[in-house]
Amino acid sequence: MLTLTENASTIVKQLTHVPEAPDTAGLRISGAAEEGFAVTAAGQPEAGDSVVEQDGAVVYLDATAAQQLDAMVLDAGVDDTGAVQFGLTAQA
Repeated sequence: MLTLTENASTIVKQLTHVPEAPDTAGLRISGAAEEGFAVTAAGQPEAGDSVVEQDGAVVYLDATAAQQLDAMVLDAGVDDTGAVQFGLTAQA
């Protein structure tokens, strides 16, 4: 199952724990083998999504992403322009 670094958990919570967001809000990762992954804020999971909860952060994975990211670690950071950057590494 996908795991999150401390940085990723913090950033996911910052992106999804906003006053106008529902309690079920999370980050949704969807993907296709040839196109990479799409990362979006979501109010709730879609039918068939897997749910990863870690340190208060919630990530929804569509079936393709769940399979491809099964043994991966999601990391995140903010670049010099303030944009959030996500990265993946294999679990040790």
